[in-house]
Amino acid sequence: MPLSQNFINHVRIPENNDWVIFILLGCVFLYLFMMNIVEREANLKDFLLQKYYDSSNNLPSWVITSCVIVLTLSVLISQYVPTVPKFVADLQILSYQLNKFGFCLGAIILFYLLRTSLGFLFFQSIGEGKKWTIFYFTATKFYFILSFLLIVLCVTHYYFPIDRNKMFLYYLFFFSFVFIFKIFFYLFHKNKILPGKWYYKFLYICTLQIAPVLLLWKLLFF
Repeated sequence: MPLSQNFINHVRIPENNDWVIFILLGCVFLYLFMMNIVEREANLKDFLLQKYYDSSNNLPSWVITSCVIVLTLSVLISQYVPTVPKFVADLQILSYQLNKFGFCLGAIILFYLLRTSLGFLFFQSIGEGKKWTIFYFTATKFYFILSFLLIVLCVTHYYFPIDRNKMFLYYLFFFSFVFIFKIFFYLFHKNKILPGKWYYKFLYICTLQIAPVLLLWKLLFF
């Protein structure tokens, strides 16, 4: 009988992505609640094409859409974050440490809260506070469409055999295109959601669109 034996385990433990499905299903239920309760059984076409003065419950719709965007974006990019910073990893919430998804979720929530607060103060400070509600009403439609694209990307990323290293470049091009398109969407939308004077438009785009995104990128990937 041999004195020693080498056992090689060829069983591969598959990656468990059930948490992704739970989050995406939660996002779908949020939208079902929004369309049936908040928007009073509006269909997709009516929701996207409704006019500001004919709409109602704009704030709850904006909040729900923002929650879906934050969740889906965190799910997608958390796989590419190199590491959780030490000052975040050392924090313990109810004896739990934040993983990469938790770190991304917290960072993106803070990002949107800060940018939203500064955006509100910006419109109020230049005397165009009435445009703020029209602004987030219009932005809700843009982010609503984007959220469905993010849901599709999340499903593709976690449940289809793709090269994730190559996909990172495609994601980078995709989000760059979306960001540039959003700037033009805000500039030329018929609702005229940005301030009337050109230097206020330039100030808003630089300080509340470009700068926060660069700061978020540095926080997550450096």
